[in-house]
Amino acid sequence: MTDHTAKAGGREWVGLAVLVLPALLASMDLSVLFMATPWISADLQPSGTQLLWVMDVYGFLMAGLLLTMGSLGDRIGRRKLLLIGAVAFGAASLLAAYANSTELLIAARALLGIGGATLAPSTLALIRNMFHDPDQRRAAIGIWTGAFTGGVALGPIIGGLLLEHFWWGSVFLINVPVMVLLLILAPILLPEHRDPAGGRFDLLSALLSIAAVLPVIYGIKELAEAGLHWPAVLAIVVGLAVGVLFVRRQSTMADPLIDVGLFRNGAFSAAIGAYAIMVFASAGTGYLAVQYMQVVLGLRPFTAALWMLPTVAGTMVGIALATALVRVVRPALVAGAGLAVAGCGFLLVNRIDVDSSEIVVIAGYTVLTLGIGMVAPLAIDLIVSTAPPSRAGTAAALGETGAEFGGALGIAVLGSVAIVAYRDGIGDSLPAGVPAEAADAATGTLGGAVAAAGALPAELAGPLMQAANVAFTDGFKLAAVVGAALLFTTAVVVGIRLRRVRLDQPVSH
Repeated sequence: MTDHTAKAGGREWVGLAVLVLPALLASMDLSVLFMATPWISADLQPSGTQLLWVMDVYGFLMAGLLLTMGSLGDRIGRRKLLLIGAVAFGAASLLAAYANSTELLIAARALLGIGGATLAPSTLALIRNMFHDPDQRRAAIGIWTGAFTGGVALGPIIGGLLLEHFWWGSVFLINVPVMVLLLILAPILLPEHRDPAGGRFDLLSALLSIAAVLPVIYGIKELAEAGLHWPAVLAIVVGLAVGVLFVRRQSTMADPLIDVGLFRNGAFSAAIGAYAIMVFASAGTGYLAVQYMQVVLGLRPFTAALWMLPTVAGTMVGIALATALVRVVRPALVAGAGLAVAGCGFLLVNRIDVDSSEIVVIAGYTVLTLGIGMVAPLAIDLIVSTAPPSRAGTAAALGETGAEFGGALGIAVLGSVAIVAYRDGIGDSLPAGVPAEAADAATGTLGGAVAAAGALPAELAGPLMQAANVAFTDGFKLAAVVGAALLFTTAVVVGIRLRRVRLDQPVSH
């Protein structure tokens, strides 16, 4: 019989280090392309919608498949699924690194999302099996959370350092040696674990979960690209309808992919929502911030990467602060305060201008990540602790799904808000004499404006870039206002939903 009070030893802590690496890379791939966006735009010349697909198809597929992969891992073995995912993730990274067309890059990013979906739930599930002592398990989950949430912030930094010396495809190649190391060490250090009573794997539920997510995202993108039109609205309606069918099917199954009853617990649903919104804000703002720093402010990738370091420190300080505060302050106050701090970061970002100092945008983004760090570990702890032990696996998978979906949706929504504002702004301020082909490219994306300006004489290139920079900055500021409103609203809702929750008392189910 397993001793659930046994302390973990050195083998388990070394194994934790092995598990943290794929979790870090899985979250880094949400943001590692932020720095590479101008280079990809110039090299592959994607449309605005294609560029958004390059950025977030990874996160969307990962979010859509997390529940499926978590359920599959319970049945075939979590370590086995982790190794299969490592092979897939490494191979897709190679394909993405050498993609010579936008379509191939989107396909490679989609395959990366499928591989990433196997990594995240497997690592957290194995941690729960390796650390039986509650205090050690909380510490291990805290380390994992720091790596997983910090990866979103580290992605642009690592990408910037690589772009300083190599081509844009190098941001994918860093995945390969880590996956090789995982394949070598995992069989030695990690125990295998599967649920002997896992039940039947329901393929229809897995397909429904994907079919519910992707049409909604497609519709959002189309609304941002072409305005209100019936194909986009129809896609959203279809996705939501499939989502209803998925939830109804889960509620009637003996072995569902997700236990929808978990959402009846106010603390659980509030923690899921706070976690998703937190990643939404971080990923969406990071996508815009690095473009602003590189193109509008003209920073080189290495310099921009160095300027991003305070944002990582902000996340780590926030995690440490929340860990200390929850010992004496109720979760509602800590979570609400963290979300409010993040909202204040957005308001600081809204103060930027075309000729602002780098300090202005980084100060705002660092305050944002400080608030995010306060929310992340508390949300993970609540997600796990408010579910009964028999549903802990489902609860953890739902938390990761919310985080990944939030990050990808943040890039899509805030990126789309910025693009719409950019197009409206630059369309009214293009200098006279710009050829029609260059004007079309410039009104698509900021990267397109950079490429168009490079082929124009100086007397046209300068005014064109000035108009593009002003339009992009206005779009960035509008996205910041939207983000601030969302975070402040979420702070109030989460504070109310968690007002009766205490971490030192068992939660009723």
